[in-house]
Amino acid sequence: MKKCIFTKRSRINAPVEEVFKWHARPGALERLSPPWDPLEVIQKGGGIEKGAKAVMKMKAAPLPLKIKWVADHTEYEENRLFRDRQIKGPFAYWVHTHRFEPDGASACYLEDQIEFALPFSPFGNFIGSSFVTQKLERIFHYRHSTTAGDIADHLSRKDKNPLSILISGGGGLVGSALVPFLTTGGHRVVRLVRKLPVSGKEEVFWDPITGRIDSDEIGKVDAVVHLSGENIGQGRWTKEKKRKIIESRNKSTALMAETIAGLDPRPKVFVSASAIGFYGDRGEEVMTEEDTCGPDFISGVCSEWEQAAAPAVEKGIRVVFLRIGIALSPAGGALERLLLPFKLGLGVKLGSGNQYMSWIGIDDLICIIYYAINNDSLDGPVNAVAPDPVTNLEFTKILGKVLSRPTVFSVPETAIKLALGEMGREILLTSTRVKSQKLANSGYRFRNPDLEGALRHLLGR
Repeated sequence: MKKCIFTKRSRINAPVEEVFKWHARPGALERLSPPWDPLEVIQKGGGIEKGAKAVMKMKAAPLPLKIKWVADHTEYEENRLFRDRQIKGPFAYWVHTHRFEPDGASACYLEDQIEFALPFSPFGNFIGSSFVTQKLERIFHYRHSTTAGDIADHLSRKDKNPLSILISGGGGLVGSALVPFLTTGGHRVVRLVRKLPVSGKEEVFWDPITGRIDSDEIGKVDAVVHLSGENIGQGRWTKEKKRKIIESRNKSTALMAETIAGLDPRPKVFVSASAIGFYGDRGEEVMTEEDTCGPDFISGVCSEWEQAAAPAVEKGIRVVFLRIGIALSPAGGALERLLLPFKLGLGVKLGSGNQYMSWIGIDDLICIIYYAINNDSLDGPVNAVAPDPVTNLEFTKILGKVLSRPTVFSVPETAIKLALGEMGREILLTSTRVKSQKLANSGYRFRNPDLEGALRHLLGR
C-alpha cells in the first residue's frame, strides 16, 4: 500500500511541558477541531496514553453525511510524542504522530505528521491525495494557531493555581467552546444541566423556570459564568416568544445570583452574559459602557437581565455583565446561517447596508470571559466586541471576499420587516456601533481584531 505523508511543524512560545500537558488534558480534541468542520466526540476512553480510544463522527464532505471515526493510541512518551491510528474511518490507512521538541526552556516545536492512504490505493491516492493534503494544511494551521493562542492566554494568568468554575449554558455556541478552553488550561468545570446529571461527570441539575437548583452539589467554586438564555434570532417575536426570551434570562440569572450569594464560601466573580442590544438602534453614534439603555424591546430585556443579578452584587461578589456583540462562529449563530447562501453566490446586503454590526470572534469571546474572571479591575458592564465595528455592507463584502464569492444582491427593509416583523427590525436592521472602552483601558489584546482576519481563521481560508 503506497502511503502519503503530511507534516506541519510550528514553534510555540511555551515550555514543552506546558504544550504537552495542554494536549493531554480533557477538551484538547474539541479545541483542536476546526469550527468549519467539527468532529463530534461520541465516546472517549482515557486521554492520550497508550491504549486510549476515541469514537467520533465527522462530516463526509462534500456530502451532507456523517461517518464514524474510531482511533486508538499506540505510543506515548511524556513531553516527547504520542501516536494514534485509525481503526475505522474513511481512510485505508491513517497514523498520526504528535511530536514535541524543546527549544530552550521557554519554547518548543510542535510537529504533526500524518501517514495516510485513501481507499482503492494507489488510484485513490492519485486522485484524492492533493485534496486531502490541502484540507490537512487548513486544519493544522488552525490547530497550531489555536494551541499557541490558548496556551499563551493561560500562561499570562498571574495566579497559576487551577480554578473551579461553575457554568450554565455549557452546551450552547459559546459554552461549547469555553468549556474545553478551560479544561485544557487545567481548570475544573462544573456544568449546570437541565437533565439527570451523568454519574462521574461534573454536572449539577437545575431548572430555572421552576426555581430548582441542587446547590448542595455545587461545592466550592471560584468563579461562575452564566450563559443561558432563549435564542432571540430565530422566528418571529410572538407574545409567547417574547415571554420565553424574558423569562429565560431573568429567572435563570436571579436563581443563579441568589444561589451563589448563599454559598459558603462565595465565588469571587460572577460573569453574566448580556448583549449589545442594551443600547438599541443608535445609528452612527459610538456606544461605550457609559451609555444608557436604548428604547427597543431587546434593550429592556438586557436591562432587566442585568438587574436580575442584584443578589450577587449586594453580597459583594464582583459581577461582570458581558454585553456581547454578534458572536461569529461557523459552528452556529449568525455566521453559520449566512455561509450556505454566501457559498452559493447569494450573499446579500440587508436593507440600506449602513447599519453597524458590532461583532466578536468566538475565540476572542471565550478569552474575554477568561480575562474577566482573572482581572479584578473589571466589573459592571463590559462590551465584548472587536475594536472595529463594520457596516452590514462592509461585512457582506468582506465575507464574500473571504469565500471568493460575489455579493451583488440585497434584501429591501420592507421585505425583512414583512417577513420577520419586530425581530427582523431589531436584529437585522438596527445599527449598534459599540466600542469596549473597559477592555481597551485594561490592556486586553485581541487575537483577531479585524473582521477579515477573524473570518479567515474561523473558516480556514
